[in-house]
Amino acid sequence: MKARARVIISGYVQGVFFRLTAEREASSHGVKGWVMNQMDGRVEAVFEGEKDDVEHMVRWCHHGPPYARVSSVDVEWQDYTGEFRNFRMC
Repeated sequence: MKARARVIISGYVQGVFFRLTAEREASSHGVKGWVMNQMDGRVEAVFEGEKDDVEHMVRWCHHGPPYARVSSVDVEWQDYTGEFRNFRMC
């Protein structure tokens, strides 16, 4: 089953390789989409792929890379679109 999640991660999540590590983690699980820094210090991502793999990425976002300090993760489950060819860092 395919799934899509839009995720907003808050906390100390910029300047700690969150996007780069998310890109590597997503790619290694066959998840497609994107991740980007927001002007307010949060990180936003969209994950698409097999439901188990997307759920893995959502769980991963709750801790992120070693130096991140995640305070909250907001998840919006959306309809799968299949619009992405890979996972990219914006």
